[in-house]
Amino acid sequence: MESLIMQKASSCLFSHKQHFALARNSNHAQNGVRCDLAEPVNGKPCVQISYDRVLQNISQSKRLDVAVNKNNTKLKIFSGSANPALSEEIAGYMGLDLGKINIKRFADGETYVQLQESVRGCNVYLVQPTCPPANENLMELLVMIDACRRASAKNITAVIPYFGYARADRKAQGRESIAAKLAANLITEAGADRVLSCDLHSGQSMGYFDIPVDHVHGQPVILDYLASKKIPCGDLVVVSPDVGGVARARAFAKKLSDAPLAIVDKRRHGHNVAEVMNLIGDVKGKVAVMVDDMIDTAGTISEGAALLHKEGARQVYACCTHAVFSPPAVERLSSGLFQEVIVTDSIPVLQNNYFPQLTVLSVANLLGETIWRVHDDCSVSSIFQ
Repeated sequence: MESLIMQKASSCLFSHKQHFALARNSNHAQNGVRCDLAEPVNGKPCVQISYDRVLQNISQSKRLDVAVNKNNTKLKIFSGSANPALSEEIAGYMGLDLGKINIKRFADGETYVQLQESVRGCNVYLVQPTCPPANENLMELLVMIDACRRASAKNITAVIPYFGYARADRKAQGRESIAAKLAANLITEAGADRVLSCDLHSGQSMGYFDIPVDHVHGQPVILDYLASKKIPCGDLVVVSPDVGGVARARAFAKKLSDAPLAIVDKRRHGHNVAEVMNLIGDVKGKVAVMVDDMIDTAGTISEGAALLHKEGARQVYACCTHAVFSPPAVERLSSGLFQEVIVTDSIPVLQNNYFPQLTVLSVANLLGETIWRVHDDCSVSSIFQ
């Protein structure tokens, strides 16, 4: 028992800085960051992040502890219908089985949810991104939360890998709604006690919730994969596809061997329509890594990539956490502008949206570790320090 307590304490104190230091130190290569190829549910290539042995040992001991008391554990994970493959991977990382739940649609489109096991007094985690179809998935999440609340769950955490209404976070013009605040209110009023989300479109969205929000970043997963590419540091330049993403790109560049930064300046003429104006920074002869939180129609990032090639970039990589991929995103991304398009599985990528340059990275381990830390009252931010 004392050994387990010490292991859990170690997980709270684990430093992500040490994690990357191990990767850089050849004398500790066996403990460093590495990428393991795996086959996901849909049979397409998927890369999972592998933490060093310290974190693996902690997680394994927790898995064993839960496995012994699986029938009596007070931690339960349920999956919505939006991304069941990710939910399965999260549960697998944690050594748990997904909770049994019945979700169906009535003939008129209404959502029906019934929990098929007791959650009385349990800490419940509901995994459901509000990806397309956003309204259906959001409503399903609300009904799931309500079902758990009425079943006397002790705490309900909405795990939302992708928060769909986050872009409507302000009034850009008169008489517009702030739908991000409305969606936050709905989740709170439905009965959620906490929200866990990944790479919100803007940090201010956390303030729209009147309950605690744990905001995790997909950067470690993408950085891990880029490190495996062994691109010389002097050849790298991190590019923000617009002025609004400069802070995100700067943080990414700092962790990528403090790479230089470039900015694409654009003027937007309407929703999902962008025009590239000019480039701030030097990309000539370099490998450009474009970083954004999501790719929707890919208009912004593809126009930016065309500009980078025009300015002399040798290769262009596109990196984002959320692959929304609304038409005509796939056509733009597969047109030859990008050496590789790197995304995560926070949103399930449909079979017909795969193309040769696409690489999907798993955030299941990252979210699973975050859930453990929330459940054990440990620090979440220390994962990213």
